[in-house]
Amino acid sequence: MKNLSILGSTGSIGCNALKIVEMFPQRFAVKALAARSNTDLLAKQIEQFTPEVAVVYDRDTMQQLKKKLAAGTGVEILCGDEGYRAAATADGVDIVITAVVGAAGLMPTLAAIDAGKTIALANKETLVMAGEIVTRKAVQKGVQILPVDSEHSAIFQCLQGHRKADLAKILLTASGGPFLNLPLSQFCKISTAQALNHPNWNMGPKITIDSATLMNKGLEVLEAKSLFDVSEDMIEVIVHPQSVIHSMVAYQDGSVIAQLGIPDMKAAIAYALSFPERLPLNQPLPDFSGAQDLTFQKPDLEKFPCLALAFEACKVGKTLPAVLNAANEVAVTSFLREEISFSDIARIVEWTMDAHTVADNPELSDIIDADRQSRIKAADLIRDINRKPITNNQ
Repeated sequence: MKNLSILGSTGSIGCNALKIVEMFPQRFAVKALAARSNTDLLAKQIEQFTPEVAVVYDRDTMQQLKKKLAAGTGVEILCGDEGYRAAATADGVDIVITAVVGAAGLMPTLAAIDAGKTIALANKETLVMAGEIVTRKAVQKGVQILPVDSEHSAIFQCLQGHRKADLAKILLTASGGPFLNLPLSQFCKISTAQALNHPNWNMGPKITIDSATLMNKGLEVLEAKSLFDVSEDMIEVIVHPQSVIHSMVAYQDGSVIAQLGIPDMKAAIAYALSFPERLPLNQPLPDFSGAQDLTFQKPDLEKFPCLALAFEACKVGKTLPAVLNAANEVAVTSFLREEISFSDIARIVEWTMDAHTVADNPELSDIIDADRQSRIKAADLIRDINRKPITNNQ
């Protein structure tokens, strides 16, 4: 029996993880659940999975949750950063699933590593912001970081049983999002609703927008660099609209190994939770006998500049990836509020990166400060845009 703490239990990854717990109650139990503000769903999860600890964002949300729980539930309700830390380090927890969105995942993941917990990592920003610090601490503590992202899980699976010295390249696949075939001249007209309509995957709003800009793939490049200890030159992004091949690995003899499956996160989550075993999920296989073609193409960096910016941050490293991530989080939130255009997202990220002075040999405090300052800068830039809208003539 493995005891789980799920940080981000009401999001798509968290909900899928709980489906796996429900499918295999003899294999997994839930010790802690943490969410931001979806108290309706969190209350249902608490009643079904009976964790010892539940965490929400703030005291007001905590009071809302308490009112929704039946008397005698017996769960300890906490809130804020200390609550997330408690959920990440709770006694008896074997695996911490870090599935919160954005920079908020960094500190509880570090706390879980300090406590010696195995990490099932779905929060890519943890490695984007502080990959070197996080992976070094994991090695020091003897902690495994098992990827949950479908692409990184695919790479992880393709590496099993092979020598790292023989690795030539990581081939990271991208669906291309909803605007793969949209002319660049039409990007200025993209609405929030259109950007949220992903053709293959059902994800939360922030990740869905990141997929539409290809920033999600850029963040995955940064994550892969740290997770698999490779240079950015060994990572290539390939657009594969069908999302059947989740990623591939090329070896120095010219062999390419791919991991395939339907576009569903449960397989990647289950592999992280059961590694090195595989659980009988009874998932359907891709329809290899059907008429569907598997196609591939290079990403268009003119249409999707966020991917180019991520590669730049990956090459420079230090504090620049944290700047990229912070500016993107602020810009995406603003786009979801319909305060800026789709094309403004990349502009905000680029201008914020240009304004940043990179810190050499950064410590965790430098990264956190870069994150904070970049959020302020990005917000200032958005206010400037709103005062004088930018005309997109592309």
